[in-house]
Amino acid sequence: MNVRILEGDCVEKMKEQPEDIVDLTVTSPPYDNLRTYKGYSFDFENVVKGLYRITKVGGVVVWVVADSTLDGSESGTSFKQALFFKECGFNLHDTMIWVKDGGGAIGSNLCYTQNWEFMFVFSKGKPSTVNLLRDKPNKSAGKNKSGVGRRTVEGEHKIEQRKPCAEFSRRNNWWYIPPERGDHPAVFPEALANDHILSWSKPGDLILDPFVGGGTTGKMAILNGRHFIGMDIASEYVNMSKERIEKAQATLQYGSCELTVPVGGIPTL
Repeated sequence: MNVRILEGDCVEKMKEQPEDIVDLTVTSPPYDNLRTYKGYSFDFENVVKGLYRITKVGGVVVWVVADSTLDGSESGTSFKQALFFKECGFNLHDTMIWVKDGGGAIGSNLCYTQNWEFMFVFSKGKPSTVNLLRDKPNKSAGKNKSGVGRRTVEGEHKIEQRKPCAEFSRRNNWWYIPPERGDHPAVFPEALANDHILSWSKPGDLILDPFVGGGTTGKMAILNGRHFIGMDIASEYVNMSKERIEKAQATLQYGSCELTVPVGGIPTL
């Protein structure tokens, strides 16, 4: 799989890319100054405009964010960002929740324990690829069930005989994924990136992370047979992500053939 890691402001780096090339973006941007990120600022609105320009029609952006609490009031930044995505032309395809099972609490001590973040799933038009993960066990697996269907135009309910239940059904849109620790100040769990990549893309697609950080999205993109572009303004994180993705490339095997494609192998897009 082909990989490019670009050092620099992602707003400027996205301007260098042609329109309509990215199939899926999976990222967790800086938000509400919860981390310093080497002192770099975050131009949110121009990031979203850039994402819209380079995302294919049918492409998806997974945007993982949360809100800070200041003087007893949550910032509401997540909601504001979601609305701006829509103003720029994106559809809000799904509002998902990442439950950071085992993570530390955030927010006010006067509120119920908060240990989750939004995972907004935006799409440019109707998503081209939807592979909903079906791993939630059905208690009635294999049984024939009847149930009340939708009302008819006359207002009556119709009893329907349904097909036997499958062993598994699609999972809920809240995902219990433990947080991870690492050298980056905001580590992105591999399982979270992996499951979104499987859900909204197919092998051979181009995945983007404009805030590549520790390289989690890139690693999981490569391991799942996708191409990848990562961007970061901090050289430390660029080097960190390169090292992590190179290790993934070096250990990836297709059958008995080991794949070792050097970082930087993707042609200029």
